[in-house]
Amino acid sequence: MLEAQIIVGDAAKSLAKVEAGSVRTCVTSPPYWGLRDYGDAGQLGQEATPQEFVENLCQVFDEVRRVLADDGTVWVNLGDSYNGAAPNRSGANGFNDGRTNRDKRFSVGGVQGLKPKDLVGIPWRFAFAMQDRGWYLRQDIIWAKPNPMPESVTDRCTKSHEYVFLFSKQPRYFFDHKAIQEPAIHSNDRRAGKGRIQYDGKRQGKEGTGQEAFVSIKEFRNKRSVWNVGVARYEGAHFAVYPPALIEPCIKAGSAEGDTVLDPFSGSGTTGAVALQNGRHYVGCELNPDYAALSEKRISDAIGMFGKVEVC
Repeated sequence: MLEAQIIVGDAAKSLAKVEAGSVRTCVTSPPYWGLRDYGDAGQLGQEATPQEFVENLCQVFDEVRRVLADDGTVWVNLGDSYNGAAPNRSGANGFNDGRTNRDKRFSVGGVQGLKPKDLVGIPWRFAFAMQDRGWYLRQDIIWAKPNPMPESVTDRCTKSHEYVFLFSKQPRYFFDHKAIQEPAIHSNDRRAGKGRIQYDGKRQGKEGTGQEAFVSIKEFRNKRSVWNVGVARYEGAHFAVYPPALIEPCIKAGSAEGDTVLDPFSGSGTTGAVALQNGRHYVGCELNPDYAALSEKRISDAIGMFGKVEVC
């Protein structure tokens, strides 16, 4: 039977209860800096400076490193924010249309060293800090949103992407690339080679430049680093949820059936639900007990009688 455990409390302290090396992969989306107040004392995201936020976040991943298997991976979805002329952390944004709160941009404002309207660069500040702590930064995956939150800005483009960073403890690590392969665009092409590039540099019998479009002759290809996934909603969620379609490839590539998946910021339990639906165990940490109960219900609903969910 598959098992899910949700530990209530601060992530860094809660992870001390998890056995070292017991987790195969960590898939998570931490609170974004300055974008939302969840009403919890000691919550991440309300620090006065980006440097303080990044340091606090990296301390959590110091603990993640301990519980992660030596060949394990970490996948982190993290969004950015803009520096406003003045701080506004009240959470009042004027929206009431059901859009995910992750996409509602709050003003942090007044950050020393940044000008008003500066993009803060939180994701890359975090990525470089993780490198400095010894993590291997293996890839920056672009989450491209076909249905982003509309913006009324006229001096820049509408924001329609976020990052998913892939980190590893070691230069060699578990990565099941076949589990997330994509159908090749021309796998059903029956034109007997017409239009294909030949290895001798000829195309349709003519010399080519070597820059013509490649046509795959295989059924599948490696997954690309730009993932087109629409923003999703979960009706019972207290805040933004990342879509299951975004994290399922992370779980499938980063672990095998029977492995344990970790989310130190469990939230509404999206990672847990997707992990159990794909034959993995789950450990999550959640600061707010009400949200932990929400995770318990969501994961239980997703797995039914085939799994056991415990809140402790």
